[in-house]
Amino acid sequence: MAILRKREIGQMLPEEREKKVSELRAELTTIRTQVKSGGTVDNPARVRELRRAIARLLTAQNLKAQTEKA
Repeated sequence: MAILRKREIGQMLPEEREKKVSELRAELTTIRTQVKSGGTVDNPARVRELRRAIARLLTAQNLKAQTEKA
């Protein structure tokens, strides 16, 4: 999966963003479980990529919520 770009996130509907966050969190949990159980991960940088993608999505959600309040 490629990195989510700001433009792509901006074009998503709020429901799509929420769904994507849950998918990414599930994938991150799976990778973390593999590491904790002593296994190796094919791409260790994937953890960082997932964390950043989740943060970008949540930031976009919060910005939208703030602009709707004002």
